[in-house]
Amino acid sequence: MYIHRTIQQIAFAQQMDMGGFPIRQPLPSRLISMLDPFLLLHHAILEVPQENDPKHSGVGPHPHRGFSPVSFIYRGGVHHRDSRGNDNVVYAGGTQWMNAGMGVIHSERPPADIHEKGGVQELVQLWINSPAKNKMDQPVYFPLTAEKTPVVVSDDQKTSIQVISGELNGIKGPIPALSPVNMFNVRIRKGGSYFIPFSRSHNAFIYVIDGQLQVGNAEEIEAFYMAAFNTDGDGIELNALEDSVVLVGTGEPLKEPVVSHGPFVMNNETQIMEAFRDYQLGKMGVLIES
Repeated sequence: MYIHRTIQQIAFAQQMDMGGFPIRQPLPSRLISMLDPFLLLHHAILEVPQENDPKHSGVGPHPHRGFSPVSFIYRGGVHHRDSRGNDNVVYAGGTQWMNAGMGVIHSERPPADIHEKGGVQELVQLWINSPAKNKMDQPVYFPLTAEKTPVVVSDDQKTSIQVISGELNGIKGPIPALSPVNMFNVRIRKGGSYFIPFSRSHNAFIYVIDGQLQVGNAEEIEAFYMAAFNTDGDGIELNALEDSVVLVGTGEPLKEPVVSHGPFVMNNETQIMEAFRDYQLGKMGVLIES
């Protein structure tokens, strides 16, 4: 018999400005500072005005080192380009996963056909820390479309779960994380119920994109809230009070020092200074957008 995890903390994703873009951020926050190996979660709903050229919208070239920035796309799409020559568009239901490693410069723009797709980008970007031994690996980029993402469907057809990384009920996600991590996108219709099992040693969270649900027999959680769980059970049960969309993440804690500054996440201050130096010297490459 499975033991249900209890909730440690619930945090509202406060709206804030990030470089001119309105985003919601429940992690880090006053209530949840870090959930090793998960460092940051941004939920963005961005309108691209008809008069705006997609090439000059979105987030322009910027560097990363030492972690995996992962984008889960719910509406519209994201055009990823980077200094390693990757150039790819992923639309709603897909995922863009990049292990930044020793350093890469990338941009995240709306696709050229964003206005045909409704003119709105909705995505969550999650930062997943890399183990110290992998922080200076060569960067790797994984685009994953909705069509190529395996899905687990409940017997009553009310719940469908995209398995992006890790494993659920024998179904493995196609993206290889650098440490034991499960990432699931859950769509569950009103009245649906599903128990998601995972390792007892993992830290875990849910973030509600849309709808309202109850976790086990405990708290009710609605859109724009994150719940972090205690490590006291075998998994979590989601009970949908409304049609809901939920991002679920679980991961083995790295238990390593974390020092971050801007776009770099390393293990000590010296490594952060080296990251800025290497970026300024062009060692992370150059991204010229055509």
